[in-house]
Amino acid sequence: MERFEFLKKDYVQGFPANCGFEVERVDYGIFESRLKICPVHHQQDGFVHAGVIATMADHTAGYAAFTTVSDQYRILTIEFKINYFKPAVGELMICRSKVINNGKKIKVSESEVFSVSGGQEKLISKAMVTLIAVPAGNLV
Repeated sequence: MERFEFLKKDYVQGFPANCGFEVERVDYGIFESRLKICPVHHQQDGFVHAGVIATMADHTAGYAAFTTVSDQYRILTIEFKINYFKPAVGELMICRSKVINNGKKIKVSESEVFSVSGGQEKLISKAMVTLIAVPAGNLV
């Protein structure tokens, strides 16, 4: 779909592009992303920084919600909670997000973040993100 192609490009700009996030999969209510882990993503102990993981979970959840609205709307995060289960190590991180409550204005997405090492995925984090759909002209 044309909308999904637009969202794939829109996802990778600004701070998320600077982080190195890439789009893996897009469908209605679903968005998946990946990140090739580089030394710049690490914190002092050599694990991926929690802020990188949180950004990935939030941004990908927002784009899952973005798939459910027309181009007349923007999606903004209004709240999120994240749990970290294990340190992120390896070559890659994958984030799989899906809309679990698709209200007209308020949407809730869930993100699961996995680290990949030697082809093995490990669930490292899970986030619950509440978002709001606002008309594109009403952002300020």
